[in-house]
Amino acid sequence: MSDSGAGGPKGGAVPGAATPIIEARGVSKSFDRDERHTEAVRDVTLSIVEGELVCLVGPSGCGKTTLLRMMAGLERPTKGDILLRGAPIEGPGADRGMIFQSFALFPWRSVRRNIEFGLEVRHVPKEERHHASDRLIELVGLRGFEGAHPRELSGGMQQRVGLARALANDPAVMLMDEPFGSLDAQTRNLMQLELLRIWTSTRKTVVFVTHSVDESVFLADRIFVLTARPASVKSVVMVDLPRPRDRASTEFAAIRHRVLQDLTEEVLKGMAQQDRPGVG
Repeated sequence: MSDSGAGGPKGGAVPGAATPIIEARGVSKSFDRDERHTEAVRDVTLSIVEGELVCLVGPSGCGKTTLLRMMAGLERPTKGDILLRGAPIEGPGADRGMIFQSFALFPWRSVRRNIEFGLEVRHVPKEERHHASDRLIELVGLRGFEGAHPRELSGGMQQRVGLARALANDPAVMLMDEPFGSLDAQTRNLMQLELLRIWTSTRKTVVFVTHSVDESVFLADRIFVLTARPASVKSVVMVDLPRPRDRASTEFAAIRHRVLQDLTEEVLKGMAQQDRPGVG
């Protein structure tokens, strides 16, 4: 693994940083389906410290989502360990909030009841649930839409509900799998600003998977560029730019170019492997 520009040392650690909140130690993942063996992730080692917003970028089908799902506890590594605050992740938990591209809202539930779902599952008293959802509705800018159902909301508003629902359990880490990928360009840019506003307010640790280099440079403290499948860490790029970031600035363009160079190398490698089955 190489480091790009101001990227961190091997393993993706931040020099002089606090103890990592999430660590992957030599993580590999393979699937055996229909008599076919697919290696999705190979020997990934990285660390993320509390309060960071990091992005994972890589060629389509390289294994980004598989790595994120292992952090969520939805998949188990074939080899190696993923740790949360030093303890191995054995399965899903309220300490991690997962947000999907497809929104994954319950269509029969109102905005408030979607947000309160995880609290209901945990048998949190109704008054406490209502207080929590009130605070989160305010945080994500959905005041006045408490009783609306998903079909009555725009894509951006639905994703705000998804953000609030994930935050309702007060997770240590937010895991976001291309959450703005299905939105139009204008709404996507607005949601990026909204995410940064919420992140600044809550200082949650965020691991954000994206195909967009521009999005990663706009959002991230650090960018992990993954190789073509099987995914490993090709480079770690530090985005040492003040927020809000100017996409038209020379500094922004220089970091975007650096990430694109690494990504393009891997896309070209992936094109040579197109006959292999895809794993996201």
